[in-house]
Amino acid sequence: MIASMKASVYSMLIIAAFLAASGWSSAVAGTLVATRVIPAGAVIGVSDVAVSDHDVSGGVATPEAAIGQEARVMIHTGSVILSAHLQPPALVERNELVEMRYVRGPLFIRSEGRALDRGALGERVRVMNLSSRAIVSAIVAEVGVVSVSQ
Repeated sequence: MIASMKASVYSMLIIAAFLAASGWSSAVAGTLVATRVIPAGAVIGVSDVAVSDHDVSGGVATPEAAIGQEARVMIHTGSVILSAHLQPPALVERNELVEMRYVRGPLFIRSEGRALDRGALGERVRVMNLSSRAIVSAIVAEVGVVSVSQ
């Protein structure tokens, strides 16, 4: 299930990049509203949003600002999507097995760990090294991979 969720995150990010490159938002004015109930933790897709004619303070104005992002709270059908409702999608889930990487010059160490926190790209999470049981702080580098530093 997590693998399919991560695949959908990647596809949403690709769609958002395509929309931004195609200039789709340049003809759009207004605020985005939800076209369906979007549960907390769901990644926003193209069919999840529509453009309203009304400008709302704090509302997301462009589709590419919302598509590929994760809903922080449940957003009901017809509700304005606010910037505060969105966050970057998590690439590492709590209790997920992750690859821990330590790189310093020519030294490269790879180990397996268990994420103790949920995190998006660039966020700091705690990870337990499965071989030593030591808990270290790491930064989310990509899906299922964290970078450990000193």
